[in-house]
Amino acid sequence: MTEFSKNTVLDKEISQFQKDSAHWWDEGGAFAPLHKLNPTRIKFIRDSIFKHYSKNGTPLSTLDGLDICDIGCGGGLVCEPLARLGANVTGIDADGQAIDVAKQHAQIMDLDINYKNTTSDELAKTDKKYDVVCALEIVEHVKDPAYFVASCLECLKPDGIIILSTLNRTPHSFLLGIIAAEHILKWVPKGTHNWKQFIKPSELRRMLNHHNFDIKEVMGLNYSLKNKTFHLDEDDIRNNYILSAAKA
Repeated sequence: MTEFSKNTVLDKEISQFQKDSAHWWDEGGAFAPLHKLNPTRIKFIRDSIFKHYSKNGTPLSTLDGLDICDIGCGGGLVCEPLARLGANVTGIDADGQAIDVAKQHAQIMDLDINYKNTTSDELAKTDKKYDVVCALEIVEHVKDPAYFVASCLECLKPDGIIILSTLNRTPHSFLLGIIAAEHILKWVPKGTHNWKQFIKPSELRRMLNHHNFDIKEVMGLNYSLKNKTFHLDEDDIRNNYILSAAKA
C-alpha cells in the first residue's frame, strides 16, 4: 500500500487557476471550454457508473445512494450535475478560492454538496471511501501523476470505479491543445497547459495496472467545429480522452 506522506500539488498550477477562480460559472470566461465539454463528460460518467454497478442483468438507472468524489472539482461543474442525478457528492480541490465559489454556487442552486479544500493524498489518509472517484482534467497539472493516481485509487471502495480524463501527449494535442486553444482561438489563457505534462493512455494504463486496476473503456473527447459541441469518439483519442477503470 502506498504511504501518503507528500502531496502532488504544483503551486504554479494553483496560481494559474486562481487568477480566474471567481469566474468558474461564467460560460463565456476562462472556463468556457469546460462548460462546453461538461455534458459529454457527464454522459460518459453516468453511463460508466450504470455499466459498472448493474447487477444480474438489471441495469442501474439512478445514482441514488452512491458516494461520489470529484477530485480537482474546481467550481463544481461536475459535482452539481451528479448531485442532481441523486448521488451523494463530495468535491475537493487544492484551490481554496475555487472551493468558496463552488460552495456559494451550490447554495444558490439549493444543492447539498460536501466541498473540501484539500488534496487527494490527504483524503486518502481518511477512512471515508467512495463508490466512484472522478479526476477530470487534473492529472496533467500535478507534480507526480503516478502518486496522484495511487492516492485517487486509495479513496475508492474495493468494488469502486475511477473515471479519469486528460490530454494525450501527441503532435495533434500540441497543435490543438496548445497552439490553437491558447494562442489562436484563445479558448483558455496562455500557460494553462504544459504539453510535456500531458499523459499518454499507455502511461495511465501502467499506473492503473500497478494497482491491479484495468481500463474498462476509453473514449476520445473531440470537438466539432461545425456543431460547436464535444462528442465521444472511440476511434480518435489523439487529443482529450476519458476512461473508466476498476479492479481487475
